[in-house]
Amino acid sequence: MFKAWVLVLAVFAAVPASVAQTWPAKPMRIVVPFPPGGGTDIGTRILGQKLQEAWGQAVVIENKPGAAGIVGTELTAKSAPDGYTFMMGNIGTHAINISLYKQLSYDPVKDFAPVSMVADLPLLLLVHPSVPVKSVQELIALAKSQPGKLNFSSSGPGGSMHVAAELFKSMAGVDMVHIPYKGGAPAVADLISGQVPLSFATVLETIQFVKAGKVRALAVTNNRRSAALPDLPTISEAGLPGYQSISWLALFAPAGTPKDIVNKLSAETVRILKLPDVRERLLAQGAEPIGSTPEQLASILAADIAKYARVIRESGYKPE
Repeated sequence: MFKAWVLVLAVFAAVPASVAQTWPAKPMRIVVPFPPGGGTDIGTRILGQKLQEAWGQAVVIENKPGAAGIVGTELTAKSAPDGYTFMMGNIGTHAINISLYKQLSYDPVKDFAPVSMVADLPLLLLVHPSVPVKSVQELIALAKSQPGKLNFSSSGPGGSMHVAAELFKSMAGVDMVHIPYKGGAPAVADLISGQVPLSFATVLETIQFVKAGKVRALAVTNNRRSAALPDLPTISEAGLPGYQSISWLALFAPAGTPKDIVNKLSAETVRILKLPDVRERLLAQGAEPIGSTPEQLASILAADIAKYARVIRESGYKPE
């Protein structure tokens, strides 16, 4: 009897390894909790294409926008942890929403298995060309002369675009009005059309419009200049010393996804992000490729949850 139980245990212990060896055996999906065309979507498609080439299985990018990324994030949290559903989260979905929404339908730590950090996404402080300012200091002066008159667009309450603006308002001592959208792409679209005069958005989703002259970039939100726009100052350099606010992209799986599958996808993601053509594509669009172990991503997530809880508390912002 004892030998029989040992044999059974040995068989079950071998199952994860066999799963990892044969995975992926069918198409997988990566949920993007924002509309097509935004920074999260663009970065996901670059990675998804390379995963498909490496493994010979289709990688379906499924956009599920709504409620500041909550709709798609909740969908992923409730998906079967079978190694065929993942999501591209960002700083909003996994580090900010937990402090912003009291009735959040998912726990960014308990309901997910971290896979890999993908990229840092610095944001740009952008204005429509009709706005009569060409520097951060001129924008602050204009906002102070017209309190409550300047509107800014964002991807939704609590997203990286919104938090960057709230931090700017607080540090600059200005009063601007938040206009939330269901994702970065429509928020940028209304900036380009002139429906809103101001926005903070990732370099990844706006660099083409900056270079085409459809929007004017005043500064970058990181603490160092962007390789894609090296002549553009940081906000800290341009008038608000100490200012920094960035977003990031990271892969997550539903909690309970086999650890060996998570590790295999993490290692492949790190490998892909080191490829010269991938690095070139991401850097050219203002994204800084990272790559990490699941444990490193978990550590970054814990630090950012604490950081943005403090930022939100100090700003006093509450969703409408």
